[in-house]
Amino acid sequence: MTVISQPREPTIVEPREPTLARPEAAKALSTAGEAAWGNSAPLALATFAITTFMLSMINAGLFNAGTLPAVFGVGFIVGGLTQLIAGLIQLRTGNTFDGVLFSTFGAFWLALYFDLQFYLKETTVAQAGHALALMLFAFGIFAALMFAASFRTSIVVCVALVDLTATLFVLGAGNYSANAGLIKAGGWMGLLLAAIAFYLALAAVCQASYGREVLPVGHLAKK
Repeated sequence: MTVISQPREPTIVEPREPTLARPEAAKALSTAGEAAWGNSAPLALATFAITTFMLSMINAGLFNAGTLPAVFGVGFIVGGLTQLIAGLIQLRTGNTFDGVLFSTFGAFWLALYFDLQFYLKETTVAQAGHALALMLFAFGIFAALMFAASFRTSIVVCVALVDLTATLFVLGAGNYSANAGLIKAGGWMGLLLAAIAFYLALAAVCQASYGREVLPVGHLAKK
């Protein structure tokens, strides 16, 4: 006997808001055969903040440049690999904005580690600053593009992306021109960026812990 299946109505998938915009949107819904995933955004923010803080302390001149090797391991494991995994989890749970942002900057820290440890040594001393500036400018452009897509997240996220973009371009200009003053300014801008990222991470963790918004971030997404 032949069974003729009835045509099914198409399933409409509602777009999700970025979890940086609404922390409650980060709660993955359990579906048949699929366990819920936690919100990895605060993990990504914390790893980014830690690594940015450490490197910016050196760029700002608050720590001697001789301590830079201590940043390499943190940059590789924390800012790079851990943030990349957190970003991929965001993509897995359907949060495109967070996933693209965190995965790309996780890859940034990995690339920076390999550049500083290995590849920049292959360039001449005169071109090493130019090579690093090229990378910083490229990621600065990416940060600017993410800022253009951030107007449904929150005010704090938008401010962070503006600071991130400016920091990358200032550091890029400082390395290109071998200008210590610009690099130091970029370091202070990086410290501000790290503080904002720490704040966003804490806001998201408090939201998850207490089930309500504790630290305001200025949501921009429409309800």
